Amino acid sequence: MSKHEPIVQAETEDGQLAGEAIVEAVENQIRENNPPEAKQALKRLMGLGESRENAIRYIASALSVEIYETMKHLTPYEEARYIKNLNALPKLPFDEDDQT
Repeated sequence: MSKHEPIVQAETEDGQLAGEAIVEAVENQIRENNPPEAKQALKRLMGLGESRENAIRYIASALSVEIYETMKHLTPYEEARYIKNLNALPKLPFDEDDQT
């Protein structure tokens, strides 16, 4: 069995805990197939040659953007934006609103 690098490697304890919570949410989405695009993104990214760990990191980045947007703008979770970002992976999501 090969030794894998931890998925989350934050510089602070709080960052580590937040990152691990996001990864846990991603793992739950994949296991529960909700939304199905999370599992589809995992399969697609691994098909492109990414390790499972890196694929999870990509998906977590898409979820992180959605969490950030809901907190920054005090708006509800927007599944359509999350799915759009999942479908764009491995291109990483960015906040178009801050490009001014």
